[in-house]
Amino acid sequence: MGKPWLSDKWWVSQYNFVDEVRADLRLPEKVTVHDITLRDGEQQAGIVFRKDDKIKIAKMLDEVGVHRIEAGMPGISAEDKEAVKAIAHSGLNAKVFCFCRCMKVDVDLALECDVDGVEMEIPSSEHIIRDGYGWPLEKAVDLSVQATKYAADHGLHVAFFTIDSTRADFDWWSTIITKVATEGHMDSMVLVDTFGVCAPEAIRYFVRKARQKISKPFEAHFHNDFGLATANTLAAACEGVEILHTTVNGIGERQGNTALEEVTLALEALYGVKVGLDYKKLYELSKLVEKLSGVKMPPQKPVVGDGAFRVESGIIAGWWSRAKELGKPLIMYPYTSDSVGQKGVQIVIGKKSGRDSIIYKLKELGLHASEDQIDAILKEVKAESFERKSELNDNVFMEIVKKHGKQKK
Repeated sequence: MGKPWLSDKWWVSQYNFVDEVRADLRLPEKVTVHDITLRDGEQQAGIVFRKDDKIKIAKMLDEVGVHRIEAGMPGISAEDKEAVKAIAHSGLNAKVFCFCRCMKVDVDLALECDVDGVEMEIPSSEHIIRDGYGWPLEKAVDLSVQATKYAADHGLHVAFFTIDSTRADFDWWSTIITKVATEGHMDSMVLVDTFGVCAPEAIRYFVRKARQKISKPFEAHFHNDFGLATANTLAAACEGVEILHTTVNGIGERQGNTALEEVTLALEALYGVKVGLDYKKLYELSKLVEKLSGVKMPPQKPVVGDGAFRVESGIIAGWWSRAKELGKPLIMYPYTSDSVGQKGVQIVIGKKSGRDSIIYKLKELGLHASEDQIDAILKEVKAESFERKSELNDNVFMEIVKKHGKQKK
């Protein structure tokens, strides 16, 4: 069988694949990525996607191989409706969905957009229904039953989206989903951690309890308020949830949503689940969304951060120099830069540099220095970086080398 933890693209821990670990997993045979960048991603305060922006992002998502694209909420504005319809008519391989309230008027808007399916939302916790909306509990049930049946009768795939699932009283939540499943309609059931309040272990428990109540495909829609959206989505997949909601770069309401690039790569590399995306286009997709959303990613962002393959530490620079010569980049990286569309490893010069860093940079720039000169250059590099409180660019580095007797090869 080979080593599932080691390929030409990544090298992860063998412990992910030992029988004792795998025995507790109920991974789905097939995962569907349902990307919500154009709806919940745009809900992040300050983000505005115009129609053309949404079309560009949708086409790029399709190029990456995303299976379902939630194109927006037609009821938000006339332009949003036009964008959803344009994406539905773009000839994408991905299925196109939109987001709707459990109201017939929203279903009619979806039908006018010619989408494949709808995510139909309703509050599912008593406190949101009573205190957030000011409704009697029965209203949430009645609206859900009527609207989901209406959508199904008109040929739409219906994903029933229960807001605040993880804080709802389980018996009450069960009442809503059972009513919709028997009197209304659902093709899939969306488990929603609206406020990102679950730990991964709790998500697995919740999925198991939910399966006792209803036999439908499950979808996972999780927020990142405690930084656990990716971990929780993976936990849901470990319990067999086959439809996973993501946003590019993890953008979204408040602290965001599950990051597409993180959860899909983790599923492939750490769990051996074939998602079927073109990971080499993840960086390009990230940069497109970064540009159009105006939300810049931190350099340490997993997979797509600009600092993911930049090295300043002298020890690590030495490792990389030897790994590069041996043609074994995975000695020091869990996945290769080109496998996720990044440019490659870059050794930068600064306070944390060592002799190996200086030697590497000299060679990269076609320069030469004696052993004594290398020590002097390193000392000045550290001092200059400390003074500037930053790394040093190549021009500054070459000036330092020049002061210490630079000689071209």
